[in-house]
Amino acid sequence: MVYDGDCAFCLLWVTRWAEETGAAVDFQALQMAAARFPEVPRVEFERAVRLIEPDGQVWRGAAAVFRSLGWGGMGLNRWSYDHVPGFAAISEFAYRLIAGHRQIAHWFSWLIWGKNVLRPTYSHARSWFLRMLGAIYLIAFLSFWVQADGLIGVHGISPVHQLLDAAKAELGRRAWFALPSLCWFNSSDGFIHFLCAAGVTFSTLLLIGLIPAVCPPLLFALYLSLTIAGQTFFSFQWDILLLEVGFLAIFLAPGKWWLRSEASRAPARVTIFLLQFLLFKLMLMSGIVKLTSGDASWWNLSALDYHYWTQPLPTFLGWWADKSPEWLKHGSTAATLFIELVVPFLICCPRRLRLIACGLFVGMQIVIGLTGNYAFFNLLTIALCLFLIDDQAWPRASGLTKVETRLSNRGWSTIPAVLVLVLTMPLNALLFFNALQPEAPWPWLLTSYYSLVEPFRIVNDYGLFRVMTKDRSEIIIEGSDDGIDWRPYVFKWKPGPLDRRPGFVEPHQPRLDWQMWFAALGDARQGEWFYGLMQRLLENSPPVTRLLGNNPFPDKPPRYLRAELYRYRFSTVAEHRARGTWWSRQDLREYFPMVSLPPE
Repeated sequence: MVYDGDCAFCLLWVTRWAEETGAAVDFQALQMAAARFPEVPRVEFERAVRLIEPDGQVWRGAAAVFRSLGWGGMGLNRWSYDHVPGFAAISEFAYRLIAGHRQIAHWFSWLIWGKNVLRPTYSHARSWFLRMLGAIYLIAFLSFWVQADGLIGVHGISPVHQLLDAAKAELGRRAWFALPSLCWFNSSDGFIHFLCAAGVTFSTLLLIGLIPAVCPPLLFALYLSLTIAGQTFFSFQWDILLLEVGFLAIFLAPGKWWLRSEASRAPARVTIFLLQFLLFKLMLMSGIVKLTSGDASWWNLSALDYHYWTQPLPTFLGWWADKSPEWLKHGSTAATLFIELVVPFLICCPRRLRLIACGLFVGMQIVIGLTGNYAFFNLLTIALCLFLIDDQAWPRASGLTKVETRLSNRGWSTIPAVLVLVLTMPLNALLFFNALQPEAPWPWLLTSYYSLVEPFRIVNDYGLFRVMTKDRSEIIIEGSDDGIDWRPYVFKWKPGPLDRRPGFVEPHQPRLDWQMWFAALGDARQGEWFYGLMQRLLENSPPVTRLLGNNPFPDKPPRYLRAELYRYRFSTVAEHRARGTWWSRQDLREYFPMVSLPPE
């Protein structure tokens, strides 16, 4: 291939073509090579690139480019040029247009790609992502560990052994597949603690970069086991997102003892694609479901008029955000929809457009995290955004060599990731279709296939706040010794006392506090776990009372319990200044009637 060595645009793209073709094509500047081919006038070399093949055939322009790439293994481009109607004509027109405006083309390439146009590699992103994933797993295991006994322990709200016994009685041997969990071997409190301790251990190893190929599959199995055992207390989108991310990380980790980006080959392109596609799915699907849910507040941009004070666990910054001008909240709603519906398509674009997408995604996650407590969801999304930053974009990046990059994308190591791609893409397409057409029936074959995969949480749909909550109810549980004087139970984080400032608890997730928000949206009969909570409070079960902010009956359990429903809303600025309150409330109705334990 002979090109103009004085053309900056040519020099830029020849490096990319050389990377694609390897040793199959020899690229030489016309200033050095033109004399070797006197049959081609020099002026012709200056007008367009020339490909001289071993049999003496000479190709020019777009034909030369595509045929050269075909020598490097990219035969689809060459075949398209030769066989797809109109492809050759359009390609040649584009080539002539660019060749006639090389300076503009070079400026445009620099604008969206940067200093080079080589295929992006992600060794640094992989290293930081796996360490960050280790930190997120560590947070998730520690957060649940301190709550496990009260939530699913023998004396907890929803003991896991009851779930497994009921499943085995109903499903028989199929229960193991329907509920894939290591807790089938042992469902004691001690074993739950062992699973958490093992999760903390391997999370720490991944965080420090030790045995990175071993940790992800073990962490996935451990967290899936706890997700199944956790029942309704693990029914959150960040739990299934962590499992889907953790599953894909199995095919990302290098087979080395230590995780060092500069000492390992670039990760396979198919694995990077799977993780980038997950980020694309997470964002785009979150935007689609908002518009297809039928909630008018997303269409008229009033959603954030409600969001800050109706979200499960707001922060005090959320209180101030709620006091912002209406135009700012409506503009923020529009920005949210833009970031979720338009920006995801920048993921597949050149470097600088990807970096813009990364900045917008990360910025939105920071704002969400400052105004509300969403456990490790924001951190996990930011971790996925690392795969929008290729090696050349990192400061002082020590990029890998061309040979290392090419070898890393071939061979048997990519086969498992390719299989995952083939097996999961039909289900992802189905989930996107369901987001666009929520009422449409699923094809029975894909429905059956999804039912086989769903228990493992490796392909999921997403969409926080597809229907914006426009009112806020809070359940206040009260206990009494005589049925006359009632004392309230105060939770650690959910709204209760009107003068308690909304605080920051993320990345820890108080799972009972979150479930109380969901319980207030419906009826007590819709959640069996609430009956378990009331029973444990009547027993004064220590694992359960430790989940609360205070126990008004520390010495002996109350004789009676009841639950009242209140409408809560952020206080006004005037109320806050006058009385120091962050909330105002209004009594609505009885939520759970007065109950007591039967006499022994």
